[in-house]
Amino acid sequence: MGAQSNLAPIIIKRKKIVAGGHHGGAWKVAYADFVTAMMAFFMMMWLLNATTEQQRQGLADYFSPTIPINRISGGGDGSFGGDSIFSEETLPQNGLGASTQHATRKDKASGESGVSEEGGERNRSDGELEAVVAELTARGGESAVMENALKHVVTRITDEGLVIELFALDGVPLFVEGTDQPTPLMESLVDLVASVGQSVTNDVAIGGHVRAGPIVLAENPVWDNSFARASRTRMMLQSGGLSAARMHRVTGHADREPVHRNPMATRNDRVEIVFLR
Repeated sequence: MGAQSNLAPIIIKRKKIVAGGHHGGAWKVAYADFVTAMMAFFMMMWLLNATTEQQRQGLADYFSPTIPINRISGGGDGSFGGDSIFSEETLPQNGLGASTQHATRKDKASGESGVSEEGGERNRSDGELEAVVAELTARGGESAVMENALKHVVTRITDEGLVIELFALDGVPLFVEGTDQPTPLMESLVDLVASVGQSVTNDVAIGGHVRAGPIVLAENPVWDNSFARASRTRMMLQSGGLSAARMHRVTGHADREPVHRNPMATRNDRVEIVFLR
């Protein structure tokens, strides 16, 4: 008992450790955000300097979509192509075969062949065609009636030229079923296209397309109907003020080039008016 009472008591000392130092680590997060913002800013400035005006316009069009009348400025199918699950109801399939370039009569008159300085010639041609699109949009906004009519119009600039597509929707046809007799809507749209087309001198190509029938007939009328509708559109354009000398070709495509996956869809009834390069 005496020996045990002389032993010193055992003392346990626990030291509290505070992680992160005196100032903590919040400043690191703020600094990382600042560096990221500066990197994004300098990258944006570099992109503005490295891209052309047309490319910047294409990006602006993508992030600020408007009514169906708009040009497809660049990109392919996918995110920047502008396709969506509703595309087939309003927009055509992207891409239009032709790759040849033709100088307009105005260029030929001034001695330009359209071959030399190809980039500059193409830019000038694109500028004229974009002006037609802008005027078409402006004319369509003059009244509620025309604004509704423009729901049946979509434009795109391709290697061949400016394609103005007039298409039917369910319950709102462009022609009387099975004939080339235009409806008042079609007459209004063609008059509008003829009016804005007088601002340029490009040749014009017209293509007629119709939807497929539910049954296969021995005498399938789709070829005759598509060509008859294209020919009627040509006559209406000439009546609207476009010179007959500008009519480059009139084609009937029957039901061979549908823009909707359903070949019998009303959306496939359409007429394409192309202002050629």
